[in-house]
Amino acid sequence: MSAHNMTWISYPSKSLASTSLEEIEAFIASQNVISRLMHCYIAFFVPIGLIAAACILAIFIKNYMQNKAMEHLDSLLLHFTISNTTMILLSFTVINRPEYTRVTQLACTVLSFLFNFSYFSSQHSLVLMLLMLLLKRFPPTTALSKVTQRPMLCIGCVLLYAFCLAVMEAVLVGTDSYHLKTDCQLDPLFAWPEYEIVKFTFGFGIPSFLQILSFITLLAKEAPAEAPALQQHIRTHLAAFIISITTFICRLFYNIMILFRSTLKLQKSIGTPKDELVMNIAEIVLFSESCASLALIVFLHKPCMDRVLQVIQSCRRAHSTNNHLEIPVMAPSHEVMSQ
Repeated sequence: MSAHNMTWISYPSKSLASTSLEEIEAFIASQNVISRLMHCYIAFFVPIGLIAAACILAIFIKNYMQNKAMEHLDSLLLHFTISNTTMILLSFTVINRPEYTRVTQLACTVLSFLFNFSYFSSQHSLVLMLLMLLLKRFPPTTALSKVTQRPMLCIGCVLLYAFCLAVMEAVLVGTDSYHLKTDCQLDPLFAWPEYEIVKFTFGFGIPSFLQILSFITLLAKEAPAEAPALQQHIRTHLAAFIISITTFICRLFYNIMILFRSTLKLQKSIGTPKDELVMNIAEIVLFSESCASLALIVFLHKPCMDRVLQVIQSCRRAHSTNNHLEIPVMAPSHEVMSQ
């Protein structure tokens, strides 16, 4: 793979070629949109995501301490939660949009590596979840059954695969001037065009194909007689199925935009302020999806839902007990004097 000279590239908002009134007004409007969306994300989605992550971790750890074991699906959801929480924490790098974080290219590459590791890990844990749920309905062969009965081995394979992909993406960032300051996104603008192509292929294309294939198999293939009904199977594992659908929709938009950005790079074009606006929106949608997915686990996954209901009932009982405390009645003063 030949090296690319990406020194020519810059953000459209940083290099306006024209000073016409219409373009200036469009630029100001796009900056306002990015700023408002960023404030909405920080004020609404981030607290929900972090609170949901804390609840999930507390519930799963408490259940593990009580039962000395963890369900296979719970292990995968815990891994998915940690990956998404890391993505939420890394999203604080976009807190000052429409301006970009100024760091060295080395620091930007490190942030990009951590982001991609979490992103690939999250995406492939969803594929693993759907595969495990598919094999629950359609019992596998002996060898495959042994593998699926060891969720920690499966998670280890996902982490190793995600790490290798993240290293590949770090190489495709392709900069030699690590000491220079740059405007940094978690998907660096100065990365080679192959960066976006590889991310789209291995971070969305192949996993999405496997997810769609799992859904088609689940819906179309006839299950064994002893298997539970399809509706019951979906209701039992509703959280995993809903999260897979919402993640696919949100990440589809994001991946279309990074593929479009790769096309602009190949054409030696920096795009327009509108292109930059849509890319920023796609990035915020991706991070918002990470927060929403964690909230869906809390309210749709049965162990989490049961524990939340227990806490609510305990709070109600404590409140009811406080309201019904008996207050000692004092005898009237004239009765005391007569005695």
